[in-house]
Amino acid sequence: MYFKTLLSETFLAFSTSNFDWKMQLQSCSELAMKIGFIGAGKMAQALARGFINSGRITPENITASSPKQDNLFLNECKVLGLQTTHDNTEVVHKSDVIFLAVKPPIVNKVVSEIAPILSRERLLVSIALGITIRNIESLLPSKSRVVRVMPNTPAVVRAGASAFAMGSTCKDGDAEIVRDLLSTVGFAVEVPEIHIDPVTGLSGSGPSYMFAVIEGLADGGVKVGLPRDLAIKLAAHTLYGAAKMVLETGVHPAQLKDDVQSPGGSSIYGMHKLESCGLKGILMDAVEAATSRSRATGDRALPRDIRNTEQETIGEEFSKTDEFIYTCFDSDNSQLSSGSATVSRKL
Repeated sequence: MYFKTLLSETFLAFSTSNFDWKMQLQSCSELAMKIGFIGAGKMAQALARGFINSGRITPENITASSPKQDNLFLNECKVLGLQTTHDNTEVVHKSDVIFLAVKPPIVNKVVSEIAPILSRERLLVSIALGITIRNIESLLPSKSRVVRVMPNTPAVVRAGASAFAMGSTCKDGDAEIVRDLLSTVGFAVEVPEIHIDPVTGLSGSGPSYMFAVIEGLADGGVKVGLPRDLAIKLAAHTLYGAAKMVLETGVHPAQLKDDVQSPGGSSIYGMHKLESCGLKGILMDAVEAATSRSRATGDRALPRDIRNTEQETIGEEFSKTDEFIYTCFDSDNSQLSSGSATVSRKL
């Protein structure tokens, strides 16, 4: 069925104008894109599941590698229908886009292993915590195409939030490739690389914070007499509905919060308790702590000969004031918003 669809689309392309033919053939090639994952852990599996669930990438066009001691991860990938291997170079040979999904301490080793065969025709997308584009580029041939991404686990249900930053030697169109892939599994936005660590602290780690909030709300429901399964569903739908209101109305969360709180009502009493416990400050501290951890992880992974230079470069970037134009897309490939962001602060 898959190849039949490809042939049909290609035939239609030939029957239209030359411009339409090029566009249609491009669409076919995107569907046939081959994806690789070096590292087959939870985040890699979440992205793979999301790509498959979107219908844009078929399981047989995804290859994942993992060390022999991590056979459990590969077995889970086999259940998804992915091709699996213990050989990282095999992933590179078979893929157009390679996701580097390994732990930070082994990034340098893995990148050095694949460097001799990573041609400019392949795009390397790193989701490794804290590892900068410059660090990876320093281990690869010149002009290698490198992208840094911070996704999150809701990608598995096509409700992820991903931010990506482009390397300086990427080709025209690489940002579109990455955006199209990530948009199949949720919200995707291009940002300057200096924003990736803060994104890690907010949306990258954010699902764990929200799961804790759901658990806490559900526990509260159980305490006042609700069955646990019902309490969990009510808590989860409450967060889902609140998030949807923020996204679809464009109204500031503070205003939406105030709209719920009637004078003397139950909500203002509950909010008083949350404020007395410092809820917002606690969440801010969590984002800041996770951001700092991401930066520290990247610093430790840097080769010694570029560590100082890297830190100086990042410091210079943070000391500048730059306007960055961004455009945000959702999983249906529709534009959500666009605008500009000004960066002006120092480490």
